[in-house]
Amino acid sequence: MRDPKFAWSRPRVGSFGLIPAVFFCLVAAPLGYCAVHQVESVGLTVNDLDREVRFFTQVLPFEEVARFESKDQMFAQLLGLPHAELKVAVLKLGNECITLTEHHDKGQPIPTDSRSNDRWFQHIAIVVRDMDQAYERLRQHKVKYVSSTPQTLPDWNKGAAGIRAFYFRDPEDHVLEIIWFPPGKGDPKWQTLISSNSPLATLPSRLFLGIDHTAIVVSDSEASLGFYVDLLGMHVAGESENYGVEQEHLNQLFGAHLRITGLRAQRGPGMEFLEYITPPGGRSLPESSKPNDLVFWHTDLAVDHLENLASKLKESRTRFISTGIVDMGEGALRSPHALAVRDPDGHALELMEEASEVARSAQSR
Repeated sequence: MRDPKFAWSRPRVGSFGLIPAVFFCLVAAPLGYCAVHQVESVGLTVNDLDREVRFFTQVLPFEEVARFESKDQMFAQLLGLPHAELKVAVLKLGNECITLTEHHDKGQPIPTDSRSNDRWFQHIAIVVRDMDQAYERLRQHKVKYVSSTPQTLPDWNKGAAGIRAFYFRDPEDHVLEIIWFPPGKGDPKWQTLISSNSPLATLPSRLFLGIDHTAIVVSDSEASLGFYVDLLGMHVAGESENYGVEQEHLNQLFGAHLRITGLRAQRGPGMEFLEYITPPGGRSLPESSKPNDLVFWHTDLAVDHLENLASKLKESRTRFISTGIVDMGEGALRSPHALAVRDPDGHALELMEEASEVARSAQSR
């Protein structure tokens, strides 16, 4: 049962409908509670940073905007490791960012028998202007397929009808998705970009538009909603139930039947729960998994009042990756204070206190 201090009636919206996040933070949450303000970026752990950067910037048109190396103990504290020597590249597509992190001490590769319903599964969904052109580009670069071909979700699925999607892998077997939204589906900003008649529309930098969401496999949507909505203050943006031959070909799982829940913060990409009703047998993240293993993705969330949030997370028995709130220093790339935790299924989150909140806290002392 959820702590009643953080339980409230969640507004029910149409499948993948859009309601401004600010409305939910002011109305749906008690006392304006909204810890998470933005999904900042999504991070992948890699073994060969240069190779991965080449893939994301040459096969896909991400732009490398920053790179750094560090042996600072603060990263070891953040990731719960005895020590950390790492290289990080920050890549941008449209208005969204990902980070690629290579550790000097290499971890385990992604298991060769990973399936789309294993609960360490996570991917990012990249919006494309034209699915056929984007798929042809990936085919020419001989990417590793997950889906058989791009799939169009059927008309009976009112929440997702007409959406086209295709799963593939990067060189180190992280799963990625390209997605195309028909009129009336997805964030309205994608429709503005998709419908552009610019003569540059076929260029890779205009063909791949940005990141719509990151998706994670969950074992129990209600338990995950208790964490992400009741504790972190995100809101439900839509729901759908997907199954049928198209879903099987998309996920490469016979009998794939999913409950999908979309979440949003005030800003940034969304998050999406993938709960497999069938087939059974999805595996849990191994207890021995470490942040230098390639299954370690992390979603970076900008939050207010990190110290208060950390106390709530402790009370709820959330698993901490970090030794505690870590002082990242004044020269930190994004936030001077951070904390890494795991959600109910083991997916990693890096909670970063917004700089404006840090300044307000300092002024009040």
